[in-house]
Amino acid sequence: MAHIRFKALELLYSREIPKLELNTRRTSEYFGENVFNRRTMQEYLSKEAFEHIVSAIDKGCKIDRKIATQIASGIKAWAVNKGATHYTHWFHPLNGATAEKHDAFFEPTADGGAIENFRGELLVQQEPDASSFPNGGIRNTFEARGYTAWDPSSPAFIIGTTLCIPTIFVSYTGEALDYKTPLIKSVNALDKAAVDVCQFFDKNVEKVITNLGWEQEYFLVDEALFNARPDLALTGRTLMGHASAKDQQLDDHYFGSIPDRVSAFMREFEYESLRLGIPIKTRHNEVAPNQYECAPIYEEANLAVDHNQLIMDLMSKTAKKHKLRVLFHEKPFKDINGSGKHNNWSMGTNTGVNLLSPGKNPKSNLQFLTFLIVTVKAVDVYADLLRATIMSAGNEHRLGASEAPPAIISVFLGTELTKALKGIEQRVSTKKMTPDEKTELKLDIGKIPEILLDNTDRNRTSPFAFTGNRFEFRAVGSSQNCAAPMIALNTAVAQQLKEFKTEVDKLINKGIKKDEAIFQILKKYIVESKKILFEGNGYSEEWVLEAEKRGLSNIKDMPQATKAFVSEKAIKLFENNSVLSKRELEARQEIRQEIYVKKIQIEARVLGDLAINHIVPTAIKYQNVLIQNVQSLKTLLGDVEYNNMGNTQIDTIKNISTNIKEIKELVNEMIEERKIGNNIENMEARAEHYNKKVKPYLELVRYRIDKLELIIDDEFWPLPKYRELLFL
Repeated sequence: MAHIRFKALELLYSREIPKLELNTRRTSEYFGENVFNRRTMQEYLSKEAFEHIVSAIDKGCKIDRKIATQIASGIKAWAVNKGATHYTHWFHPLNGATAEKHDAFFEPTADGGAIENFRGELLVQQEPDASSFPNGGIRNTFEARGYTAWDPSSPAFIIGTTLCIPTIFVSYTGEALDYKTPLIKSVNALDKAAVDVCQFFDKNVEKVITNLGWEQEYFLVDEALFNARPDLALTGRTLMGHASAKDQQLDDHYFGSIPDRVSAFMREFEYESLRLGIPIKTRHNEVAPNQYECAPIYEEANLAVDHNQLIMDLMSKTAKKHKLRVLFHEKPFKDINGSGKHNNWSMGTNTGVNLLSPGKNPKSNLQFLTFLIVTVKAVDVYADLLRATIMSAGNEHRLGASEAPPAIISVFLGTELTKALKGIEQRVSTKKMTPDEKTELKLDIGKIPEILLDNTDRNRTSPFAFTGNRFEFRAVGSSQNCAAPMIALNTAVAQQLKEFKTEVDKLINKGIKKDEAIFQILKKYIVESKKILFEGNGYSEEWVLEAEKRGLSNIKDMPQATKAFVSEKAIKLFENNSVLSKRELEARQEIRQEIYVKKIQIEARVLGDLAINHIVPTAIKYQNVLIQNVQSLKTLLGDVEYNNMGNTQIDTIKNISTNIKEIKELVNEMIEERKIGNNIENMEARAEHYNKKVKPYLELVRYRIDKLELIIDDEFWPLPKYRELLFL
């Protein structure tokens, strides 16, 4: 096995940077050229068809089937002109990946010829096999029928020779089997609730758009080294490996010069992304060696989620062309920074106002404070649900690991906003305000600077931080579909806005002036939500103790966290806003638990195989070399003189024996616990068993293997080491 490692290293050091053709076109010339966007629609659709699809995108209007035929004809003409030969409905099943089934435009004719055909019904709806996608009990295995339905709000695009049509995916009985369906519903719920509240401030607001800007962190590893590490190839993370003497201690990788080989990879996937209309803007080195980040300009949330899923796929494909592999796992390497996917979330109106950006006068600032405080209140009320959406087998390793927020959900606002909220709390009473109180309060609100970017630091230890004109949900894991946290956040804020409006209207009906009524409810929310506001170091032990005193939960394991999906509070929230039913929520909990079990199960199997079939034989082989050396020395020197030299080699032999014995015993115990877990019928109980009884062995076995790595001759060690994996 060791020769595989050295062969991999030989390949690594002989790599040549691929010579790419220089792209001389300006970005504006090719941006979106593989997307059926509005500009392309105007060229390929009739005026009637164009107006219908624009109404569907902007207003959610349904498209008539006859018009759909016209649109399908236009999309086909465009796609065929671009070289497309196939089409597919592209959707997001609940396994976290994307799915597609390709069909050819080709259709035989009666005279033995063929034509390219794409009818309206094929655009609007299709029926892929649904039996093998995660369903959480919604479907029986033998019931294969499921439907994909066109989502006009996310434009069709071409990858290679295939036209991809973004769709939702539902069961035969109508339940959502994907992320997009509830995401769209949550966006609509927030739109309606936010517009109703905006009417307090601006009657011209007719629509509120949910915006999302994600930041995607990832690692790169050389292809040869990746293939020489079965744990990386099969689980996405290293299940063993002692720390490198140098990794990220000097912070010399962070924002450093991007290596040429990595830069070549970045240029290619960015080019393809831009052609697909993904507004990729930022690239840089992250903190850990071989860790990087890319980020686009923010977009409407539904489209942003599609683009994130699409770019992850593009990155993986492009990396292979450069003899690299992308790691999206939240914690691929122990004791160095993991990877997140920060979700920057905001709301904007059709009048061009960012509802989370301070304005120039007290009226606009009161609107800003309203949406800010209502969001804080929503996060406070539904903190457990938000945590459930971002908890996974991978994110368990990352959260609270000194580079990511802890599992305690808190909100960071910064000094200036904290002062503003305290001002409202102190000055507003439940009684009618005096003219002086009103004047003083409005003067203070008017002082809020329009741009808060420099008035609030970015607290990287906060899972939910205000960063100037948006909230940044930092706890989301790098491998996750960011629709899940957005569904929960959108719905929670929508519900809180509805409750806010109801409470304000009640006070207005009692004869209290509108502004005063708003102030009174905001004060109430500030008081009720104070416990979730935290400005300090989220990594500190003091915060853990303080959070417990405040009554904030600190659920660190995934099986416990997912219980929030089926809490009475969550079911009521999603059903009241027509986003998810109780049955759909129960399915999502079961799916997440099942995926968790399978991932721990795979890791345990891989580690057991590597330990027994690779590490232990290597240790025995090296131990035999030491034994032969001892025997030779004793023959040469005699027992007395050898003993006078000390028993260093014998101590090493004994040390190896101890670790071999422990590894074998621990692996056998891990297998037995896995067998017990596999016989537990209830998925929640099985997930708990894997978390408490199987998962701990992964660390115990690793500890012994990592000890052996420090003892055994480097030439014997079979797997690429951290010092080799982490530096391209």
